[in-house]
Amino acid sequence: MTHLTTKKQLVYIKGTKDGLVLRLDDQCAYAELVEELKRKVSDEGIDGQAEVLLQLGNRYCSEEQTKELIASVHTSPHLRVSRVQSDVISVEESNRRILERQSETYVGIVRSGQVVRAEGDLVVVGDVNPNGKVIAGGNIFVLGRLKGIAHAGSNGNKEAVIAASWLEATHLMIHEALEIMTDELTILSEQPEMECAYLHANGFIAIDRLQDLRLLRPQLSTFKGGS
Repeated sequence: MTHLTTKKQLVYIKGTKDGLVLRLDDQCAYAELVEELKRKVSDEGIDGQAEVLLQLGNRYCSEEQTKELIASVHTSPHLRVSRVQSDVISVEESNRRILERQSETYVGIVRSGQVVRAEGDLVVVGDVNPNGKVIAGGNIFVLGRLKGIAHAGSNGNKEAVIAASWLEATHLMIHEALEIMTDELTILSEQPEMECAYLHANGFIAIDRLQDLRLLRPQLSTFKGGS
């Protein structure tokens, strides 16, 4: 009696309204995966152009390996990788995230020409004078007048916010987006008291009431307990 063994599928392809999802097996040898991936994208007979989400699962890939996987998909002229998703991160990335979640407090006035930096969140208890600069990898909270320059999310955090008791900054920056606070923008806000700035989905910095921060960035709240 002959037993037929079915070879394990290493690349799972799923169609969505946004394109294709390619989920890659995370237990097999990397070389086998690359070989199967090239074969799958050439065999599928896809017409037109399709965006691809590449899911690595629990496999950690170096930058070079990730580039090779993307290049393997691009051997098909019909496919373009728009995003790579992984469930694991490097030690360096983990350490960076830990630093970004830490909070540092500066008590005093940030004077003209002075720069105050923090790897994570920065809390300033005092004013930031014109031409004073505060930079944080995470969020910036100013318990006073923010009259100078503020740059939140400086390490790439697009979810970072800038909040102040009195928001009169000359320049706001979140990640790589820059907003020069013109007179017109200041007028849009009836009064610059208790406000926050955040990166809107349209790619521009928006300003809203500080009370709305819990709705805009619900993940900011890490408080446990209470009643």
